[in-house]
Amino acid sequence: MRDAERDLLITGAKELGIELGAQVELLLRLVDELEQANKHFNLTAIRDRPGMLRKHVLDSLSLQPYLLGTRAADVGTGAGFPGLALAIVNPERRFTLIEATGKKARFVEQTAQALSCRNVTVVNSRAETYRPFELFDTVVARALSSLADFVAYAGHLCAPGGRLLAMKGKRPDDEISALPRSFRVLAVHRLKVPGLADERHLVELKRSSKTKS
Repeated sequence: MRDAERDLLITGAKELGIELGAQVELLLRLVDELEQANKHFNLTAIRDRPGMLRKHVLDSLSLQPYLLGTRAADVGTGAGFPGLALAIVNPERRFTLIEATGKKARFVEQTAQALSCRNVTVVNSRAETYRPFELFDTVVARALSSLADFVAYAGHLCAPGGRLLAMKGKRPDDEISALPRSFRVLAVHRLKVPGLADERHLVELKRSSKTKS
């Protein structure tokens, strides 16, 4: 079973342009930690391991080509996705994982320590009240209500010239049209997650040069 899971991740990551070496073992251990903790806490509705590998790990890794710079924030990281998975395959980047729910933040903190992810900082806070010393080149969110909300509570975390990356299912044209003028859409990317037929899109946002807000 472990060999099959290893092959699933290696093959899937390769389709995303990522060559996994020893990192595949850390990604499998990440799923081990999630599966074990999920027996006691409701961290994810996905219970089967192949589902976790595809819908959490590979889904997270689909962001890889769009990461900018060396400092990234994951807003509302939940059980650690996409932030932990991306941190494992990007040891040269620093990731700050922001989560308001205490039990989820504790799980992510403990898992990052167990996997020796020294490039991960966990912040148990609401994004809108978090004021980091340094801003982030890339700010990502997977579990978010709307693009306007994402900009409202996480836009201040984005460094000048940085990017907000919003992971969505179907192309959110209504949400795009409702965006405030402080941010503009650079691109909407259609994502293909290996092994999943579900529709996936990534909305790439940048602070508008027309406003300082």
